[in-house]
Amino acid sequence: MAPRLVVRVGPEDFDPAAELAPLEALPGGAVASFTGLVRDDGGLEALHLEHYPAMTERQIGEIVARAAARWPLLGVTVIHRHGTLPVGARIVFVGTASSHRTAALEACAFLIDWLKVSAPFWKRTLRRDGSGTWVEAAAEDDDRAARWSGE
Repeated sequence: MAPRLVVRVGPEDFDPAAELAPLEALPGGAVASFTGLVRDDGGLEALHLEHYPAMTERQIGEIVARAAARWPLLGVTVIHRHGTLPVGARIVFVGTASSHRTAALEACAFLIDWLKVSAPFWKRTLRRDGSGTWVEAAAEDDDRAARWSGE
């Protein structure tokens, strides 16, 4: 049976519980998930994310396909939002289902690590004082993703 693979990119909010339900309905024994939120790093009002739709969806689809080829997954759901998101807003969801917890947990970590460094989103901070800056890639994110290459 081919795994259930869902990728959505859009401005709409999502309900993590509603996204987990289809994964929990699969005939597996483990579901893992990650929900990322816009964090307040001191003075942040919102985060603005831009992307090129065709490129973004294709790249995320490739990352999901890599995870599905690497682990015995029954299902994967990846949702990534774009637009202007206030502090506390949900920005990304990754859910994985497998027959075993190790596969579900590792695939979930792999997906979020690779999404962080290779999903083509451009992020700009919007601060309460009216300033803003483009967010640069972080070396520690590259390091986290690179650890999956050696396994």
